Amino acid sequence: MRRVARPERGPYMAVMTKTRTERDSLGAIEVPAEAYWGAQTARALANFPISGLRPHPALVQATVLLKKAAALAHAERGDLDRRIADAIVTACDEILGGALRDQFVVDPYQAGAGTSHHMNVNEVVASRANELLGGPRTPGGEVHPNDHVNKAQSTNDVFPSAMRIAALEQAQPLLTAMDGLADSLEEKARAFHDVIKSGRTHLQDATPIRLGQEFSGYASMVDHGLRRLQSVRAHLAELALGGTAVGTGINTHPEFARRTIARIAEATGLPFREAENHFEAQGSRDAVVEASGQLRTVATSLMKIANDIRWLGSGPRCGIGEILIPPTQPGSSIMPGKVNPVMSEMLMMVCAQVIGNDTAIAVSNTHGNFELNVMMPVMAHNLLQSIEILANGVATFTERCVRGIEANRERCEALIEGSLAMVTSLVPRLGYDTAAEIAKEAYATGRTVRQLILERGLLSEEETARLLDPRRMTEPGRAE
Repeated sequence: MRRVARPERGPYMAVMTKTRTERDSLGAIEVPAEAYWGAQTARALANFPISGLRPHPALVQATVLLKKAAALAHAERGDLDRRIADAIVTACDEILGGALRDQFVVDPYQAGAGTSHHMNVNEVVASRANELLGGPRTPGGEVHPNDHVNKAQSTNDVFPSAMRIAALEQAQPLLTAMDGLADSLEEKARAFHDVIKSGRTHLQDATPIRLGQEFSGYASMVDHGLRRLQSVRAHLAELALGGTAVGTGINTHPEFARRTIARIAEATGLPFREAENHFEAQGSRDAVVEASGQLRTVATSLMKIANDIRWLGSGPRCGIGEILIPPTQPGSSIMPGKVNPVMSEMLMMVCAQVIGNDTAIAVSNTHGNFELNVMMPVMAHNLLQSIEILANGVATFTERCVRGIEANRERCEALIEGSLAMVTSLVPRLGYDTAAEIAKEAYATGRTVRQLILERGLLSEEETARLLDPRRMTEPGRAE
C-alpha cells in the first residue's frame, strides 16, 4: 500500500517567512512572526494536517464569548486584575465583531478533548490583549493564555460548553428556515386543494387523493420536525462550565460558573444554565447525540419530501408530471433543453450528509471514558455542520423550488380517470371479486373502469358517476 507522505509541519508553517520563538512545556518552537497564536497552536498545526478544514466559525464565536464572560466574572469578584480583564474583554469583542478570524487554524480532527482548539483561542486572545496593553504580539507577554484567559477553566468544561452554545445559536436560522418551509407547503396545500390526482402506494396506483392533501402531509412533517428540534433546546442549554478538569470544580470559585453563564445567557438571549451534574456534563455528550438524532429525523423526513417532489415533477412528458417544478438551470451538457430537479437533489445530498454526521456523533459518544469524552471535536464539527447545511438547504429549497411549484391539472385529471384503483369505490356495491375482474379487464383492454361498468350494464349511469366521482373518494366521511 502506498503511504501518503506526512508533512513535518502544518500548511501554515510551510509558507511562513519570518518567525519568532515561542515556548511551552515541551520546549521552544518557531511560530510565524505575524501570527497571534503561539506554541501550542503551532504544535497542533504540525501534528494534525488531516482535513484542511478549520474550526466552525460558530465554535470559535462561542469559545470567545465564553472567554469574555469569564473575564468579566473574574473582574467582578476581584479575582483578575481589572487592567488585564479589560484587555481580554476588548480582544474578545474585536474577535466577536469579526476580527482575527484567520488566526483560528486548528483542524477539527485533533486531540479528543479539543485542547488544541481551546489553546488556539486562549493564545490568540492573550496575544491581542498584550498588544492592547502596549506589549508585543505574543501569548507569552503580560496576559498569559492559561493563567489569565483560561483562569478557573479547563478544556474539559470549556469545550463541551462551547459546543452547546454554538449549537443553540446556530439552531435559530434552521428553525426559521423550517418554519418558512412549513408555511410554503401549507400555502401549496391550500392552492392545490381542488386538484384530484392518483394516490400511490408501493409505487403503484392507489385510490384518489387531493394534491393539496398530499402537500398538507408534507407541511405537517416539517412542523413535527420543527417541534422535535425545539424539544432538545432545554438539554443543550445545560453548560458544563465550572467542573474544570473532571467535574469537581478544582481551581475555580463556586460562584464562577453561575456568574459567567449568566453573562453568556444575557449576551445570546438563550436560557443557558449550569449543569445539574458536572460529572454527567463532562463524561457524556448525550444532549449532543439527542440533538443530532433529531436532526437525523428531520433529514429523513426532508429526504422523503424532496424525493416525492422530484418524482411528482418527473417528465416532462414521459414521467409522472403531476406538478411543474420551477427551472433553475440547464440540466445536461449533451441534451438540449433538459431541466433537472436540482433543488430536490441538493436537499437530498444535504440530508444524506446529516445522516452520516449523526452516525459519527453516535459512535463518538460511546467513547465517553470515565470523566471525559475523547471525541468531542468531531462531534462539534459534525453537529454544527449538520445544523448549518440543513438551514441553508431548507431555505434554498423553499425559495427556489417549493414557492414556484404549480399543479399540472390536466395531467392529474388524465391519470386519475385511467387509474385502475378507481374500482375500490365499487367494492361495497359489487363486491371485491367483481371489482377485481373489472380492474383486470381494464388493464388488459386499455379501457377505463367507467367504460367497462357502463358497457356491462352493472350500474346505472347516475350511480356510476356517483361512485366513480374521484372528489367524493377523497372525502369518505362526507354524508351520502
